[in-house]
Amino acid sequence: MEIGISTFVETTPDTQTGEVISHAQRIREVVEEIVLADRVGLDVYGVGEHHRKDYAASAPAVILAAAASQTQRIRLTSAVTVLSSDDPVRVFQDFATLDSISNGRAEIMAGRGSFIESFPLFGYDLDNYDELFDEKLELLLKIRDSEKVTWKGGHRPAINNLGVYPRPVQNPLPVWIGSGGNQESVVRAGLLGLPLVLAIIGGSPVQFAPLVELYKKAAAHAGHDASLLPVASHSHGFIAENTELAADKFFPSTQQSMNVLGRERGWGPYTRSSFDAARSFEGALYVGDPDTVAKKIIHLRKQVGITRFLLHVPVGTMPHDDVMRAIELLGTEVAPRVREEISKWESESK
Repeated sequence: MEIGISTFVETTPDTQTGEVISHAQRIREVVEEIVLADRVGLDVYGVGEHHRKDYAASAPAVILAAAASQTQRIRLTSAVTVLSSDDPVRVFQDFATLDSISNGRAEIMAGRGSFIESFPLFGYDLDNYDELFDEKLELLLKIRDSEKVTWKGGHRPAINNLGVYPRPVQNPLPVWIGSGGNQESVVRAGLLGLPLVLAIIGGSPVQFAPLVELYKKAAAHAGHDASLLPVASHSHGFIAENTELAADKFFPSTQQSMNVLGRERGWGPYTRSSFDAARSFEGALYVGDPDTVAKKIIHLRKQVGITRFLLHVPVGTMPHDDVMRAIELLGTEVAPRVREEISKWESESK
């Protein structure tokens, strides 16, 4: 069972002062967070790509590369790369370069993204939303599998027997499919034999179990060994010394961020009662003391089949020291408990 962190490198207004941290400062903080995550024994750190003012990471591979030379073991992934509006050649080159700097620790998490700012920014039509992802994923996998590439599509100039360099240390370079819980996307990942990441940020995580089963059935149908394919989840959360402290620290920035998105997307107000319901044992928020969070992750593994858990922290801008402490607790207290319990459970199940 792998445990890690994901971030969108948020730069939202401070809930107390209204001040906004600079993109430069937040990016430097994230590098420090990755270094700490490596030091406390976490397995993976993911940085999401966005192209808007309240998120500082438009180039995840660059941020991850800054941390690569300061870390030893932790895997470094996008979370996600918005492949639909990017060039698969450059995506592969960027992450192959990161793979070289980190000596084989880079991963790509390919997704459509839940925001649309990158499409007009890079000259793409949202009417081609689905077609763009399918075509560009095909090209990315072709580049991954062969040094010389011949390819033709509808939204990018053709490639005729050209080499794509550098080649990564890992062969193949890991490519995961990020999904918000859409059946079509999990079936696609299964048919391609690619690892799956589910964004579980609402409702009950147990409701995602049928999607994992669907994914594995699709993989088996395509001739892949489904038992070897990892499944990850990405969920919001925060850890502190006690559960009420964790909730009180995490709620203000989470509420602010969720209400901004709510106004953009027509959701209702995000209230403390909604927050408290979501951090119940059956909810999708992993907020609490180490024991509480560990028990929820163990439950997720046993009920849904998740083999990698990414705690998304913070949601909105929080004090850097609080985020660092949450990462420390995840690595030193939560992860060992989860690994021990899952190892024992798996041994008893054999």
